[in-house]
Amino acid sequence: MRGDAWRASWAEIDLAAIRHNVRTLVERCTPADVCAVVKADGYGHGAVAVARAALKGGAAWLAVALVEEGIALRHAGVDAPVLLLAEPPAAAMGAVRAAALTPTLYTTAGVAAAAAAASGQAPLTVHLKVDTGMHRVGADPADAVALAQAIGEAPGLRLGGTWTHLAVADEAGQASYTATQLGRFDAVVGDLRAAGVDPGLLHAANSAAALTVASSRFDLVRCGIAVYGYSPVALPDGWPPLQPALSLRSRVSLARSLAAGERVSYGLRYALKTDSVVATVPLGYADGVPRRLSAVGGEVLIGGRRRPIAGTVTMDQLMADCGPEADVAAGDEVVLLGRQGDKEITADDWAGRLDTIAYEILCGISKRVPRVVRDRA
Repeated sequence: MRGDAWRASWAEIDLAAIRHNVRTLVERCTPADVCAVVKADGYGHGAVAVARAALKGGAAWLAVALVEEGIALRHAGVDAPVLLLAEPPAAAMGAVRAAALTPTLYTTAGVAAAAAAASGQAPLTVHLKVDTGMHRVGADPADAVALAQAIGEAPGLRLGGTWTHLAVADEAGQASYTATQLGRFDAVVGDLRAAGVDPGLLHAANSAAALTVASSRFDLVRCGIAVYGYSPVALPDGWPPLQPALSLRSRVSLARSLAAGERVSYGLRYALKTDSVVATVPLGYADGVPRRLSAVGGEVLIGGRRRPIAGTVTMDQLMADCGPEADVAAGDEVVLLGRQGDKEITADDWAGRLDTIAYEILCGISKRVPRVVRDRA
């Protein structure tokens, strides 16, 4: 028996939902192509499975953060274009070339390292990133032409794209800053063309911008969270709902009746208001259930009903207050994220309670939680 089969907890990954979300993005963002971002192990969903589903859904590109993530896709037989979203270390450029990954460059040192790795071989396609206001990574706009010319002059390099990243596309009140960034990007592209440089594929849109800022779509949209079924902004009118692809499930390991006034879990901070059935669930903060979730009103679904988390979430387990005379027993299914009957708990629900974002919730589900991949035809 596999070790992960012994656990009564699992994350279920719905590949049909991934395909639906990507297909929706492809249809709504045309003529721009879709690049599915599968970094951080596909936002915790499993990069290889997500990559394959996204490509079947119509994605033309994939994107990752790390060289190792791109190599893992290649080892799994994924041969689609893979963009590295950050400039690789010089020592990794040979591996980038060997795996036919597309590196992002934005420094003279990066251009030199990429050129050295590609010397004497078929040209290595690279993309140039410009910092238009996020101020994380990227070339200063004033340096973009010189860097692009250096790429063009290197025998082993070819400029295949130019891009930027938008800092506040998911904040409706910051539309003017997004417009400013796009204006700066347009100016850089104009400068490149005036200097006789073909900028290649142009891309700026993340999920939020792809959904709501048509002028940001250019040739390619880089979609992360939307691929996994969550929108960082209100969906425009007429868009079909995105489908969350991950659910987090478990089974009751123990159910016991406790008297009113009894206190539960570390610190004994949770007092039962009435006689109640308390269910123990074998998932905890080591699995990615935030310890603080109980203090901000977190719930689970058991028997098609919302049950409040009772007391502090512990490392390996949590408890749920199921109420008096609840018909709950060991082995019953528990849904922490996902749907049970007509009720649903989403990563957005957790994020709203915890003052964070759905990205962090999904990426925070531990690797010790087995992933079970489902594919609805």
